[in-house]
Amino acid sequence: MNKLYPLKFKSILKDKIWGGKKLNEILAKTEAGVSCGESWEISTIKGSISVVKDGFLAGNNLEELIEVYMGDLVGDKVYDKFGLEFPLLIKYIDANDNLSIQVHPDDAIANERHGSSGKTEMWYVIDSEPGASLISGFNRELNKEEYLEALDSGSLKDILNFEKTRPGDVFFMPAGRVHAIGSGILLAEIQQSSDITYRIYDWDRKDAEGKSRDLHTEAALDVIDFTRYDNYRTSYEKLMNKTVNIGKCKYFTTNIMQFNKIVEKDFNFIDSFVIYMCVEGKLSILSPENKSVEMKKGETVLIPADIKNIILMPETTSSVLEIYVN
Repeated sequence: MNKLYPLKFKSILKDKIWGGKKLNEILAKTEAGVSCGESWEISTIKGSISVVKDGFLAGNNLEELIEVYMGDLVGDKVYDKFGLEFPLLIKYIDANDNLSIQVHPDDAIANERHGSSGKTEMWYVIDSEPGASLISGFNRELNKEEYLEALDSGSLKDILNFEKTRPGDVFFMPAGRVHAIGSGILLAEIQQSSDITYRIYDWDRKDAEGKSRDLHTEAALDVIDFTRYDNYRTSYEKLMNKTVNIGKCKYFTTNIMQFNKIVEKDFNFIDSFVIYMCVEGKLSILSPENKSVEMKKGETVLIPADIKNIILMPETTSSVLEIYVN
């Protein structure tokens, strides 16, 4: 069997009512239209399974690869737990308009209702227009009755927590947290492999045919965490040529690396694939047998679990998100 190599997949582009042009203009997704909201980079969600872009595995989809390579591709423990399902969904999102205010169920409720995993996610802001903000949680302690009263009276916005955004901001969104990406934000999203969303409010929007999108008021009620937290933003210090952790939970670990010189990485301590998302600059990834993969802003590369050593070679000062499963 031929040896695995760092894998690039074809972007799966999704037009959205709130989408825009930044996936094309900033992340060079040249096939993205004027209302493209999402680029799914790595996915085994039904109907949107990633397909390898180049190399001898070009044309094969990720599910087929896992079936053949199993733990060599994803890690033995990951394969034992998830089988042919890739455990994460990796995206870039361009919000030209506000996304709906929404919430995702946890594993228990998602499994009971949908036979699916839940959806905990995190965001890394790549670009943010002046004054842009997003919603994360509530600005005061609430109960269900107070929440429903605000929803019914049209004053939901008054109880939500708005956070101003700037490039480099990180937000962790556990299942149960009410949230929405605001207009003018381009971000990378790392999440559990789930596409279950309960829409709470959609800004009274209508589609081209004059229809509103469905709301899931009742389904969301049992899911929402009404707690008010002191801090909704992830604090971290970006250090040149160092690996800095910006997100850690039982579903994924995410680090950021900003570097301007060669970096050697050793993955012998983890039993997992590693994903790189380039959020700034241009670099090459050198794997054993001197196989080199070029990577620029907006691209994503999957390093198979059986590749334990790589070298990152920047052409310019570059920033990448590094993601794996513990």
